[in-house]
Parts: sequence; C-alpha cells; structure tokens
Amino acid sequence: MKVPHTAMVLAAGLGTRMRPLTNDRPKALVTVGGRALIDHVLDRLAEAGVKRAVVNVHAFADALEAHVLRRSDIDIAISDERERLMETGGGVKQARPLLGDGPIVVCNIDSVWDEPSGSAIARLAAGFDASRMGARLMLAAMDQCLGFDGAGDFFMDEHGALMFRDALPHTPWAYMGVQIVDPRIVDDEPLEPFSFTRVWRRLAAERRLYGAPLGGCWMHVGDPEARAAAEARLAAAALRA
Repeated sequence: MKVPHTAMVLAAGLGTRMRPLTNDRPKALVTVGGRALIDHVLDRLAEAGVKRAVVNVHAFADALEAHVLRRSDIDIAISDERERLMETGGGVKQARPLLGDGPIVVCNIDSVWDEPSGSAIARLAAGFDASRMGARLMLAAMDQCLGFDGAGDFFMDEHGALMFRDALPHTPWAYMGVQIVDPRIVDDEPLEPFSFTRVWRRLAAERRLYGAPLGGCWMHVGDPEARAAAEARLAAAALRA
C-alpha cells in the first residue's frame, strides 16, 4: 500500500510525567535536540509522504495550535479537545469526521526514532493490507529501546499477527507509538474517552491486529530523565555523522 494521505497525531495529553517541563507548555512542545516533540513526528510524516495531519489539542491548546499551523510542508487540521480529553481511542473517534475512510497513520508525540533503513512509516505502509488488517503497529525490539521501562507489549508470529503479553512476564516487542489503521475500526465505538487498547483487543480476537519491526532505536520521551537520555543519544549521533 502507498503511504496514507492523512495522519492523526495524538497531542492532547496532559504530560504529567514530564513535569516540570510541562508546567508552561503542552508535552508536544517540549524540545528534544532543539526541536519540539511534535515536530519530530511531523517531520517523519512529511518525509514519508503524508500530506495532511489532524492534531488533537487540550492542554495549552492555543499555543500548540499556533505552533503546528506555522508548518508549510504538511497541511494541519485541528481536532479540539479543550472541553474534554478523549484519550487515544476516543481522540481518533472524535476526529473521525476529519479522517476520511482510507487508511491513516496514527502517531503518539512522545516517540523519537532512528531510521537506518529509510522511512519506517513508508515500510509500515507497504505491508498494510486493508483486506485482512484493521491495524498494523510499529514495534521496537526490547533491546533497541531507550527511556522505556516496561516489559514489552506483544508477541508477533511469522506472519506479523500480534498477541498481547497479558500475564506473561515479558515479550520481545514494545509498541513504539506509530500505527497504520483503517479508521472505520472506531466507527462502532461510543464517543467517550477510551484507550486504543480496547480496539486492539477486539482486532486481536478477530486476527486483524498485525505488527512490523521498526528496525532502529526507539527513544520513548516520557519524562525529563528520558528526555535527557534521548538528547544525549541524538548529540552523539550528530557527532558521528
């Protein structure tokens, strides 16, 4: 499949774990390597060929909206969550009228990643088959994660089908915050705050949840310590370049 025309960027979170850096700005505008987190994501989307990004806003919404609307390389639409924070799944559901019916990229804004093999988003799109997939998630190998202290999220079989870790102690793969989905998978969900995990579990039961390896290092920028670690890695990479 070609790279989707449209993306949804989930930028409405409160960023409580990132305090004090989020005392005066949304998490999306915290900088890493001199660039706002949301710009790291929008850069990757534009480089992959995505033409339009729907960005949801809540905390410090005016500042975030003004910031993203300055971009000229990708069209921006705003999904307004000022009145109620909708979480990841609810955010996509509320933005549904803006997303169209074709596959879309959905991105968190707390991920920065290496791309040693070219655009990871383009590779994720190339393997997305809407006839049998509801979602295809980009996964980081557990030994290629920085700033992530979890035990992993999924097992992946030889065909890319995903199974949840559930009660098992650890898995080889962590979701790194980027997926390609058929947006119609939220059409039967109520308009309320909910996690995208609810949709993933339904898709997994239907054998329609798939994954693909990132093929590079994922930096999860979830708190000030993780931000410092990501900045150090980016600085070291710049010196080697």
